[in-house]
Amino acid sequence: MRAEALALGFDAVGVAPASTSEAAKRRLGEFLSRGWHGDMGWMADTAERRADPNKLWPEARSVIVLAVNYGPAEDPLDMLDWPKLGNISVYARNRDYHDTLKKRLKRLARWLVEREGCQVKVFVDTAPVMEKPLAQAAGLGWQGKHTNLLSRDLGNWFFLGSVFTDLELAPDAPEVDHCGSCRACLDACPTAAFPAPYQLDARRCISYLTIEHKGHIDREFRAPLGNRIYGCDDCLAVCPWNKFAQRSAEPDFLPRAELTAPRLADLAALDDAGFRQVFSGSPIKRIGRDRFLRNVLIAIGNSGAPESVPVLRPLLDDPSPLVRAMAVWALGRLDLVVFAQERAIREARESDAAVRAEWSAPDSESAE
Repeated sequence: MRAEALALGFDAVGVAPASTSEAAKRRLGEFLSRGWHGDMGWMADTAERRADPNKLWPEARSVIVLAVNYGPAEDPLDMLDWPKLGNISVYARNRDYHDTLKKRLKRLARWLVEREGCQVKVFVDTAPVMEKPLAQAAGLGWQGKHTNLLSRDLGNWFFLGSVFTDLELAPDAPEVDHCGSCRACLDACPTAAFPAPYQLDARRCISYLTIEHKGHIDREFRAPLGNRIYGCDDCLAVCPWNKFAQRSAEPDFLPRAELTAPRLADLAALDDAGFRQVFSGSPIKRIGRDRFLRNVLIAIGNSGAPESVPVLRPLLDDPSPLVRAMAVWALGRLDLVVFAQERAIREARESDAAVRAEWSAPDSESAE
């Protein structure tokens, strides 16, 4: 099974019992009771099944957990230095990973059924499955202080999928925590989304705000978003374990040029049809044009580029209240930039005029 999984293009495979540790159940309960899931009501609605794989599928005995590397060729934090360009999370710069992984999982599941005559179900984070605790139990890695899964072989740039089966497979040894005293991920978060190590308040997380959150983004988070228009890679990118990460060779995960460094002004001009065309096959398409433009307009407001004002004005009459509101906010931010620039020019001119007046005034002693 391991050889078949690797031959299908998976980069790591492990087996865990179809159960969840009491510690993982407790952390899930605390996360939900504190309201840290925000708008993601489906997490609370499916909490019972999420906490126990046998509640999701009573026949499950083993879980095969698989990883696929999507490591970038360059540091994604470099994009933060280009405020007129949109910064899209590395994982979303090409095809939707759900489609790619599910095809491979189904091939592996079919192979297993044909060989063993067993029952199987496949999942790629679209069902209530606690994939990260299961992956740690399967020996693929450990949940770091940023709550994402870390691997000593892949860093933290990889997707997870799972095959549930009624086969009793020998489980792998679980991985242990290797974070030590490092807190690079916690310190890197632009919005202080980590109340403590290994805890995440999703309501403050830029990935949640730009993807899952459906309404207006609170003012306190707009400036910290910078030019991040879909997701955030900061806590992942600074992890020292990425020194072992490898660049992905999977064509579906290699970045499309138009999604690597898109001009914010171009994205702001997209209507619904244009949005669907540009993001066909992309996970970005899922959030829709209005929420995406909400993010883009916040980024434009943070860009300090007053030349974007003509792009914003038509959006003041956009049918979407989300878009209209953020167009107003972005224009207000850019008006402040223009005001500051005009004041600086005025003060420079006044200073220059004062200097000229001083030089042109007659010397009092010479006059006498």
